Amino acid sequence: MKFICEKSKLQDAISIAQKAITGKSTMPILEGVYLNAKDSKLTLIGSDVDVSIETIIDSEVIEPGSIVVDAKIFGEIIRKLPNDLVTIETLGVEEGNNIIQITCKKSVFNLVHMNPSDFPELPAINETKLFSIPQNLLKNMIKGTSFAIAQDETRPILQGILFEVNNSYLNLVALDGYRLATRSELIDSENTISSVIPGKTLNEVAKILEDSEDVVDITFTTNHILFNLGETKVISRLLEGEFIKYKSLLPQEYKGLVTVNRQDLQNCIERASLMAKEGNTNLIKFELVGDTLIITSNSQLGKVREEVGVNLQGDEIQIAFNSRYLIDVLKVMDSDEVMLELTSSVSPCVIRSNETDNSKYLVLPVRLAR
Repeated sequence: MKFICEKSKLQDAISIAQKAITGKSTMPILEGVYLNAKDSKLTLIGSDVDVSIETIIDSEVIEPGSIVVDAKIFGEIIRKLPNDLVTIETLGVEEGNNIIQITCKKSVFNLVHMNPSDFPELPAINETKLFSIPQNLLKNMIKGTSFAIAQDETRPILQGILFEVNNSYLNLVALDGYRLATRSELIDSENTISSVIPGKTLNEVAKILEDSEDVVDITFTTNHILFNLGETKVISRLLEGEFIKYKSLLPQEYKGLVTVNRQDLQNCIERASLMAKEGNTNLIKFELVGDTLIITSNSQLGKVREEVGVNLQGDEIQIAFNSRYLIDVLKVMDSDEVMLELTSSVSPCVIRSNETDNSKYLVLPVRLAR
């Protein structure tokens, strides 16, 4: 095998393929990136079996072939090479090891490579496109929900995001038992789909997606989802099991509606949370009095009181929260003003934008000892 390609393109491609390589596998071959040079193209694949990422770049292929090289050291070598053309060729067997030679200007590296036949094949997916969505839109939807994925491994289904297509809407839903995040967008699809995708997959997909109107094509099979971004494809297994019926968790009524500037509220909560780190509870208290929201926190470190002007329709209320859960929500919202729907000190709080109806967030309160 021998090919020549631009260092910057090769570096970018390695970075994309590496996103699928976790480094936690017991199979050494999965520590590697698969390279295939053929027909003026270089294909790179990274995989941890659950997730596989394939990306293709232009290359001058002098002699076609395939190899697998350790992704970490290969990535480091390419990253530190001068910005010029890189030549990679196999040297055959030296002292029982397979060797590739990497040459760029006056830099020459010899690196051991592995047998490509040991690399797992990508799942076969018939790419009958189910629907397309602009990359920037999907990226925003993932960012707006992935923070609410459960970290607890005892409920694997909650470590994923529900990918639901219904009535021409794509809904993404994540919840961890303390909060729930939903995002909806209108798409051009008559299909009905309900699958759960591992959160780590979607977080890696979000890193690859561009902030552009270019579309990503999405295909589902019984066990897998495929994201096709043209030169790059991401294939992930789906999580098995039934996702929680999330719609029943969202309250249909409320007794108090608070409209407040999002950034002002976030700033007050972040300052109040400085005193709330004791015992890892991040506990802050809300007290609504007229058109003022009073935020307080007491701990052995000291105490803090913040006030922010609001518009309150309905009942005054006292309620407490884990400040981190509120900050996570406010950080991913785009609107200048947000609305908080409150019912009682022990009922969930629903947070939504006052500009659009495409996102809803639910945060459970902390029960205070009487």
